[in-house]
Amino acid sequence: MIGSIDCMHWQWKNCPTAWQCDYGNRKGQKSIILEAVADFDTWVWHAFFGVARSQNDLNVLGQSPVFNDVLRGQGPNVTYQVNNTVYQTGYYLADGIYPRWTTFVKSIPNPRSQKQKLFATYQEGYRKDVERCFGIFQARWLIIRGAARMFDEEILRSIMMTCIILHNMIVEDEYDYDALEVYEPDPMNTALTRIYERPMGPSGEPFEPKPLVRDDHLMT
Repeated sequence: MIGSIDCMHWQWKNCPTAWQCDYGNRKGQKSIILEAVADFDTWVWHAFFGVARSQNDLNVLGQSPVFNDVLRGQGPNVTYQVNNTVYQTGYYLADGIYPRWTTFVKSIPNPRSQKQKLFATYQEGYRKDVERCFGIFQARWLIIRGAARMFDEEILRSIMMTCIILHNMIVEDEYDYDALEVYEPDPMNTALTRIYERPMGPSGEPFEPKPLVRDDHLMT
């Protein structure tokens, strides 16, 4: 699995009048869509921002470069076997709106057997990784939590991409990739899903950890 794919709407308060028809959504608001692919530690592998016209995930996917490397034959070389079938490409976890392609694994709409229910539980649990990533964006960066007040689309794109780059730098610095992998029976109650929760102090107030000073990474 390469990651979970989904879209996030960023409301555009000061959308120019000439563009309001292009950036209107079904709720009557003006917004710009971010398409992202995130993995289990909310690292963003792919980001596509600034699509105009109809605001839904399918139209964004039609313009997204997420499969350009695969079409050029430069995609990651992944070989695995499921039910005696050998697959040569990775896949993304997606919700029901995405098409029925081999690169998308969606949940079972109405699971009946115990096997289907177990699959749906795990698929829907791990698919929340990208939605959890969007929540971290909005909680960490105040500038994208509310409606955008800029007038230029390029400025909004620079703001969004800067927040994503800084988020990836924080994830890379804080996550312990050398830790041993432990099987967790509940995908929604793991150490990874609690990585951004702030511990509480003895008086019930959020505990503020001291900043770590590291000299083994230099950033310019």
